[in-house]
Amino acid sequence: MYINATGYYVPEARVGNDYFLEVNGKTDEWIRQRTGIVTRSKASDDENINTMALRAVEMAVKRLPYDIGDVDLIVAASYSPHDTVATPAHVIQNRYGIQGVKAVYVSSACSSFMNALEIVECYFKAGKATKALVIGGDKNTAYYHPEDPKSGHLWGDASAVFFLSKERMTESDARIVELTTEALGYHDNSVEAINMRPYAGGISMTNGKDVFIKACQTMPRNVRYLLENNGYTLDDLSYLVAHQANLRILNNVASDLKLRPEQVLQNIVELGNTGSASSALVYAENSHRFRRGDVIVMTVFGGGYSTGGCLIVA
Repeated sequence: MYINATGYYVPEARVGNDYFLEVNGKTDEWIRQRTGIVTRSKASDDENINTMALRAVEMAVKRLPYDIGDVDLIVAASYSPHDTVATPAHVIQNRYGIQGVKAVYVSSACSSFMNALEIVECYFKAGKATKALVIGGDKNTAYYHPEDPKSGHLWGDASAVFFLSKERMTESDARIVELTTEALGYHDNSVEAINMRPYAGGISMTNGKDVFIKACQTMPRNVRYLLENNGYTLDDLSYLVAHQANLRILNNVASDLKLRPEQVLQNIVELGNTGSASSALVYAENSHRFRRGDVIVMTVFGGGYSTGGCLIVA
């Protein structure tokens, strides 16, 4: 399947590290050393995943080579719902008056966007859709607790979208060659290491060490599998787009794969962990730099646990 257009929305507000010294006792130096984060994006009180999705789609529609009314599948991916009934998929359908479309909502922590892409792939292969919109977004600050010394300083807010088609629409379309996802709930700490319980504590990360280890193990594995299974080597890789959980994790993944710094795209230093939007956001922010034939791998890891990735050729 093919990527026809991308878009994103990042709230203007930034929360610096100094804010957390008073609320959870973590200094700027401590946060930088352990996470690499300097600031994080923060949505306003009247913003949510639905409103952010609208802004991201508004950007992408300007680049779309067909009418948005031709979309016959919308998949929203998030773990921080604003409305569990009128999801971002339904809000976009309503805003643009799209008829005859299927609307689906999927949640798999920070892997949600990858699972959404796989759902689209399956609809395409089943002949039930030909053009799709995937929306990824989280308003982490609706559920986080900044006073939490373990994870209160990690979270940012954002949305990113991909328009996709079963067949190539233009010469500039990037091709998703292969996509893979996997649930890792069989690990001992998986279901309790990260939680998002709306009415029972919001977002919490009780075992950050295990999350760190598993992310450093699974994300490089995804990259190697996708390259090798499609006749490529690490020498062919142009860019890595990984989940933006922690700069130390990104550096570990890059070291494991022996990548140069310029191959590893990131925004975590400025935006923090933007959840299910993060990898798609990095891709969309950097789409202008991709050249014909570039090999890009997206790789993700999320709570639950969950993981996945996709190989893209520009």
